[in-house]
Formats: sequence, structure tokens, C-alpha cells
Amino acid sequence: MIAGPQYGRPVIEFSNVGRTYPGPPAVEALHPCDFRINEGEFVTIVGPSGSGKSTLLNIIGLLDSPSSGAYLLEKIDTGVISEARRAALRSERIGFVFQSFHLLAHRSATENVELAMLYQRVPRRERRIRAEAVLRRVGLEHRLRSLPTQLSGGECQRVAIARALVGNPSLLLCDEPTGNLDSKTTESVLELLKGLNEEGMTIVVITHDSYVAAQGQRTITIRDGFLTEQVGNQVTR
Repeated sequence: MIAGPQYGRPVIEFSNVGRTYPGPPAVEALHPCDFRINEGEFVTIVGPSGSGKSTLLNIIGLLDSPSSGAYLLEKIDTGVISEARRAALRSERIGFVFQSFHLLAHRSATENVELAMLYQRVPRRERRIRAEAVLRRVGLEHRLRSLPTQLSGGECQRVAIARALVGNPSLLLCDEPTGNLDSKTTESVLELLKGLNEEGMTIVVITHDSYVAAQGQRTITIRDGFLTEQVGNQVTR
């Protein structure tokens, strides 16, 4: 069992979760595992290309379903609910940050963040208020009207993080969030993520960068579909 400190409310719980892609030949991308992340943790996940990181991210983010086992997100068994409920749960509880910023070039920073609320029936005025508030939270109060083409790479990633946060998710799931950034900008984004974690946000960062991985409170390695965690001198699988 890979688990965090024995306190706090579980956000992510895997019980014998595995994922096999049909063949021929069948590929066991994630071997059955038990896995838990508690509220307020900052966990990094590392592994070489083809190790199963994307499969793990897709299951955690409710973008894919496991072939076996049970995945509970905040005590909700995601395997027994409808696709519509899964989509709503993904929208309400999980904020996504990716290596590519996925910002609309002809929309301002505020408008890009507002778009995340478009299908949540949030009134237009409230969308603007919430978008500007979260942009200020990530240090972009001076860039509210700027287009992505007027922003640095680090600022674009901050807009992407703001967009992920605007729905008040319980989990921030980051896939190579510093992959397109230089070392100085990487440091600023990591400081932002650590600050959000200090405020109570649960954060999971998938990365190939050992420096980024070292910023987590726990680091889990995935290799050939197996999860392991180094705890002191012991390895947990």
C-alpha cells in the first residue's frame, strides 16, 4: 500500500487498480496497485517515457477507467457512477494543468480563465469577478487584459493554473507543468504551487525532472507499470 501520513481525509484512493489495454497482444500499462493521497499533500510522480505515467494520470483525472479495482475520489466510487456524473465530478473536483498552456491567443488572460466556467452556468458578471480574483491570487493582477502573445511562458502557465483553480477544485493535477519553461521560470511556478499547497490545496505533479520531483513531500516512481515509493531506507510497492 502506497500511502501518505496516517491522518487527513483521503482525496485519492486506489484499491487494486490496474489498467490493461486489449491487444493482441494485451498491454498491462498499470499493474494492480493500492495507492492513497490525502488532503493537503504535495505528491510528485516520476518515471521514464512509456512507464505508465499517462495511464495513471488519465485514471486519476477520470479521463479513463481502470480495468480492475476501485478508484475513490473523495470517497466517491468512480466506477459505479454514470458517465455524466463522472464528467461533472471531473469538472467540479479536479483542476488540470498541462505542459502546453492551451490558451486562446485572441482572448485576454481574464477571458481565458472565464472560459473554464462557461458550461457551469455561472452568470457572466460572476465569471469576470472570479476570474480576476484567481488571476490576482497567482500574481497576475497587472496582466488581466493581456493576450497570451503579450505574456511570458511563466505568465502563460500562471494563467493556465488560474484557469484550473477558478472552479475551486479539491485536487490540482499537473502534467509536466514546467516542461516548456526555463529554470528561472520553473522556480517561480514551483513557488506558486508550493504556496497553493501551503493554503491547503492537494497537488499531484507528474514530471520527468528530478529537481521538480524533489519539491514534493512524497515522490512516487512508476516503471513498467509498477508503482514504488521510497520511504527512508525502505521501498514500498
